[in-house]
Amino acid sequence: MQLESEQRSRLDRDGYLFFPNLFQPDEIAVLIDEVPRLYAERRQENVREKESDAVRTNFAAHMYSAPFARLARHPRLIEPAMQVLGEPVYMHQFKINGKMAFDGDVWQWHQDFGTWKNDDDMPAPRAMNVAIFLDEVNEFNGPLMFIPGSHKQGVIDATHDTSTTSYPLWTISHGTIARLVARGGIVAPKGSAGSMVLFHSCLVHASTSNLSPWNRVSVYLSLCAVSNHIRRFKRPEYIAHRDFTPIECLPDDCLLKDYDVALPWKSGTPQKAGDTSLAA
Repeated sequence: MQLESEQRSRLDRDGYLFFPNLFQPDEIAVLIDEVPRLYAERRQENVREKESDAVRTNFAAHMYSAPFARLARHPRLIEPAMQVLGEPVYMHQFKINGKMAFDGDVWQWHQDFGTWKNDDDMPAPRAMNVAIFLDEVNEFNGPLMFIPGSHKQGVIDATHDTSTTSYPLWTISHGTIARLVARGGIVAPKGSAGSMVLFHSCLVHASTSNLSPWNRVSVYLSLCAVSNHIRRFKRPEYIAHRDFTPIECLPDDCLLKDYDVALPWKSGTPQKAGDTSLAA
């Protein structure tokens, strides 16, 4: 899938693109049917909410789940990122965010590249996020919020919040957010399961808690230009991957056909994936 020139212009201006209903219901069913099994496992890749047993984030499912391994090689996700970045990409991070009914907690205002720079020593913001809705996203179940154009500000000063939620995050001050919103406003793409969002790694975003009775499960692929790979292995490999091999796409029907994919962590997370060091 290739972006048209008008889409490229909007992405440059706003920092994101929204694609309603990009995936069909039978494609999404293959993924959403797999989520309960993944969330039920007591693997270290499942980060649970601070005040409940609900899964906040599942990391690296593409390393041990065949449906998500195929999604990680889907041309509708990989090709636009390669086009924007101008070179092959590797998987920096792969996560299935829960935002479960009644229990899904907030994600504070942040830039993803801020974390990747501070924690992983990623040299430059030459990385893109791709999010796929596995559930309908509406105004009640904690939609992802963007500040359009905020990626143009570059890396914004942030502080390391290790207490608000169960997952540490480099967050942006309220005063800075107020100034950015005064300039660019806030948008929250909403739509059916199967919709997709492509957004810049410096775009400021957040989401509120989910007090509704509806889950808001989404998959996030963080795709980095191979030449821009991380230099520090401070975080576990299931959070910040260390394999910089360019992703090779499968055919477009890969969610509906049983293409062979490697599942190196199917029998368990290797010990080395939890090892950390301060330098590559």
